[in-house]
Amino acid sequence: MLDIEKEPSQETPDPEPASDGGKPALSRKGFIITYPMFRYWNKKALATGMKSQPLNVYIHMPYCIQRCAYCWFKTTTLRENRLKEIDQYVRSVCRELELASRYFDLGNRPVETVYFGGGTPTLLSEENIDHLFAALHANFSLADPQITFEGEPVTLTERKAALLKHHKVNRISLGIQSFKEEIVFQTGRRDTEEQAFEAIALAKSTGAEVNIDLISGLAGETPETWEYSVRRALEADVHNITIYKLELYANTPYYSAEKSKEISLPTDEQELELIKYALGELRKHDYRPVNTFTFTKGGTYDQKHTRSKWLGNDNCAVGVSAFGSVGRWNYQNMNDIPAYTKAIERGDLPAFRGYNCTTFDLMVRDAVMGIKLVDLDYVRFRDRHGIDLLRTCDRELSELEAEGFVTVGAGNISLTDRGILFGDYVGRVLEGSLKKLSGESQGSRARVLF
Repeated sequence: MLDIEKEPSQETPDPEPASDGGKPALSRKGFIITYPMFRYWNKKALATGMKSQPLNVYIHMPYCIQRCAYCWFKTTTLRENRLKEIDQYVRSVCRELELASRYFDLGNRPVETVYFGGGTPTLLSEENIDHLFAALHANFSLADPQITFEGEPVTLTERKAALLKHHKVNRISLGIQSFKEEIVFQTGRRDTEEQAFEAIALAKSTGAEVNIDLISGLAGETPETWEYSVRRALEADVHNITIYKLELYANTPYYSAEKSKEISLPTDEQELELIKYALGELRKHDYRPVNTFTFTKGGTYDQKHTRSKWLGNDNCAVGVSAFGSVGRWNYQNMNDIPAYTKAIERGDLPAFRGYNCTTFDLMVRDAVMGIKLVDLDYVRFRDRHGIDLLRTCDRELSELEAEGFVTVGAGNISLTDRGILFGDYVGRVLEGSLKKLSGESQGSRARVLF
């Protein structure tokens, strides 16, 4: 019996009939056992194939003290929930960590990052934080991951900071949004500038890297108020400063207030000037971009969770409305807390929608998300997908370079400062260029291979 799973001896060459131009010779010789042919296989590839692939874990905590007027994420306030309901939710998340680890066989994969997002994770009781970390250690391999905990200034107490240090949280991200109290108060929050700096000091005292968030384009923002916030953020001397652009969604109080002219938001042109100013000041103080919204002191620090996800590594996301990816499968959990907890009680994974990526989807994703990391390694991209971006997207890259959005250097396609402002636009241009491949013939597609 012919065993087609058995490799021929090393001395046996891959039979390949002579080729006439681009078309193989008509012949019955040359039995194809596998593809690619054995002559391309090597011992160097063993290290990659036998290495456990890195994993990221995201845990969503939807609870906040108050609802920010601009927030469109799945959150709920303490006023709307009893403590026992929060306890039940945390038990459900712990159970989902167990279910997901077992279902996808994730237990032995090295966890590169853990990210507690929200909502306001620092709002949780000490007991519930202990429960979450116990579940993580019981179901995943946590060697030395970057562990990020998000929080609002008023929720980070000395006891909570000490607890985070105990659990080896090494990155704390504080949602400041603005250092101008009149701007903060218009969002529905009551954090003061003094409380913000107290929280920053507490976070630093743990030895963790500290990130603070600002939002450009909040109601009432002027060049003067924005310059003040940027200056105070730099004076805070934190490791990372993240600046998000305000996005206006119909499910927010901001949206209805803006429609009824109760608040005044900066125009797109005014917001662009605000972020340009911030970018210039960050550069002056040696804060360098690691993605299109996070800037790190001296370029030394990184938001590893975002980087790892956008490089295509798996992200096991748990909690209500959380979205993640495992292999080719993208999924999002139910966004109703009671339905979520009932699914967990039945022993079911609580995903309610998903998408199975094709190989082509994965390639386009790596370009669209990878460029948001400022430097897209086109050699890595070519090795992973067999596509030379410089040849495939030659016309589009030339236009982007001429328009000042990117530079193309040795190994990288890099965003300029203008490109950082319009990173998603650059991604969409690359997406459009790559999608042309799907309509081309196999012969013409082969020309873009390396």
